[in-house]
Amino acid sequence: MVMGPTHAMSGAAAGLILPSMLPGMTATPAVSLSFAGVCAGAALLPDIDSPGSTVSRSLGPLTWGLSKVVNKVSWAFYSATSGPKDNHRDGGHRTLTHTGAFAAVVSIGVTALTGWGGRYTVLAVLFFMASLAIRGLLNDWARNNGWIGIAAAAAVLTFAASLTMPDGGQGWLGLAVGIGIVLHDAGDAITKNGCAFLAPLVPIHGKRWWEFALPGPLRITAGGWAEKVLLLPVLTAVTLVLVIQVFPIGQQATTAVWDAATGLFA
Repeated sequence: MVMGPTHAMSGAAAGLILPSMLPGMTATPAVSLSFAGVCAGAALLPDIDSPGSTVSRSLGPLTWGLSKVVNKVSWAFYSATSGPKDNHRDGGHRTLTHTGAFAAVVSIGVTALTGWGGRYTVLAVLFFMASLAIRGLLNDWARNNGWIGIAAAAAVLTFAASLTMPDGGQGWLGLAVGIGIVLHDAGDAITKNGCAFLAPLVPIHGKRWWEFALPGPLRITAGGWAEKVLLLPVLTAVTLVLVIQVFPIGQQATTAVWDAATGLFA
């Protein structure tokens, strides 16, 4: 699987863009940053099926225990739905939570829960996603401060987001979570193992868990040089530019730099 920080960074970049694409949404800096946190956290969520993953260490015993349960449920689901041509598995990693069906169900579920439960449910979603995002984006800091530090930081960010996010923004949280999960699956699909995104609903070549992947020479090794030297640095640079762009002064500075650069070649 792609490393946690890479998954989280891809989600953050998408979250910074998302508010400007939603009807009736004003992409203020606070809203854009809130969506970045939600998408970044959701982009780590599928790996909750692995007790050894980055996301399983986000909130200590809570997420570790949850990952143990999800792993067993995912393995049982895979065992019940796999066919004779599918690979044998001893655990549930990269199965149920790495499917499009999971992304759709969680997205719809979050939308329904936040609509039904109101403010407190919204706060719970924001807190959980912020915790995952902090664990992925601030990996070294998170390791040094532990899950209690992560929880404290997530609580502060959740409170700030609750004060600044308009009601319309809360209604789009489910979509943001779904997009983050899909981005995770896309990231895994570029690795050597691929991702069974359509499983088990759409059998391909006789396999219910057909793993989509790039052509052999284009696949990367998770944690290898292509991810560490190319993918993660590029995603980080793009995210930083997008963060700058959400602030009016950042937009002005970027425009000035661009005009100056193009003027040199005019």
